[in-house]
Amino acid sequence: MMEVADFAVKTLGPCRIDTPLLPLLNSRRQTYHSVDESDRVLFDDTASAITARGIPIEQLPGFEPAGPQRKIFFDPSKCRAGIVTCGGLCPGLNDVIRGLVMELSFHYGVRKIYGFRNGYQGFIARYGRSVVDLTPELVSGINEHGGTILGTSRGEQDSHEIVDCLERMNINVLFVIGGDGSLRGALDVAAVIAERGERIAVVGIPKTIDNDIQFIDQSFGFQTAFSVATESIRSAHVEAKASPNGVGLVRLMGRHSGFIACYASLGTSDANFVLIPEVPFHLQGDNGFLIALRQRLEQRGHAVIVVAEGAGQHLLSNGDGSGNGTDASGNVKLHDVGLYLKQKISDYFTANHLELNLKYIDPSYAIRSVPANPYDSVYCLRLAHNAVHAAMSGRTEMVVGRWHNRFVHVPMALAIRERYKVDPDGDLWMSVLEATGQARMFI
Repeated sequence: MMEVADFAVKTLGPCRIDTPLLPLLNSRRQTYHSVDESDRVLFDDTASAITARGIPIEQLPGFEPAGPQRKIFFDPSKCRAGIVTCGGLCPGLNDVIRGLVMELSFHYGVRKIYGFRNGYQGFIARYGRSVVDLTPELVSGINEHGGTILGTSRGEQDSHEIVDCLERMNINVLFVIGGDGSLRGALDVAAVIAERGERIAVVGIPKTIDNDIQFIDQSFGFQTAFSVATESIRSAHVEAKASPNGVGLVRLMGRHSGFIACYASLGTSDANFVLIPEVPFHLQGDNGFLIALRQRLEQRGHAVIVVAEGAGQHLLSNGDGSGNGTDASGNVKLHDVGLYLKQKISDYFTANHLELNLKYIDPSYAIRSVPANPYDSVYCLRLAHNAVHAAMSGRTEMVVGRWHNRFVHVPMALAIRERYKVDPDGDLWMSVLEATGQARMFI
């Protein structure tokens, strides 16, 4: 159970400098849509959950609200900032970079903003990565393009060498745009900073196309990703309907969490089966998936299957679910469940002398490399604004997120404590079952 202490955000020290945004803050009235910096955004949002705790309201766990603070820690005229993007690509990376640079430059007056190339490699001397001088002119139009102008990489780097670089360049604030592995690296960097007695703020903007980081409602780029994924599902549906016993099989991203598969399927209402990592299934037997697929084809003549990349791993590698080693970041390399299902479905229909016209679609890299849609662009900008506000006020070892539709500060350790997953007993999965009509019996 979450406790008040879990939500405490670290700071570098007392804030004594008036924020440049003070005129804007002084003109703002207190309303339901604004949260004062002295308030909290409660963790629980139901009466039953709050009542079950049985404690006074001041002891209820809650997040520190994000937004500009009246007093800040860093003197903007003397502050130097660094930005790094890590891990896989995701729609909106350039939007976040642009938002950070614009907010730091125009609203706080920070004059030196550096971009580090190719993730954490950009801090390490032996890689020889050049540093980018990020200016408003340079970033003004980058939000129109996918990817990241800073490049990215995977894999751990020495935290002491990273802090050496920060010290050499006199950087006061580091913004890390990355997923759980990148945020773990940021925590290690912050620990070294603390050991050395330095005052450098480390603030994260969580990036995960799978939407699998806790306490951020939805990750940036996620809406773009599942919106693009719906096009592949729609194409699979057209292909499936065009042939007798037509089957469209679409493999989408989602190593541990099936959010993209769920939302993309709901976005088209064309999917008949959705397979995700959180809900195990089996292929054979009277209640197996293959029988359910056969029955669907007998009844309607076509079917669309959407499978998340991490689904069904228990069926592969002799049933032990082990992968193909690990990548540079230490992530298990998953077996390709899409190709596995394609083969198993084909074998089953061949063995039973049944006609099958199966089309396999895997749009993964096309999805993650596109520019952010307007919704995600807005979200990226607001995340960037709030990250700057937090950093300039001396917050550190934290990420900006959104909880119950309000922007909040989340301690990094809490954000990466456990992975955010689809709840098989929650309303999202219930909606998927209702929309697809897939039977619970084989899952």
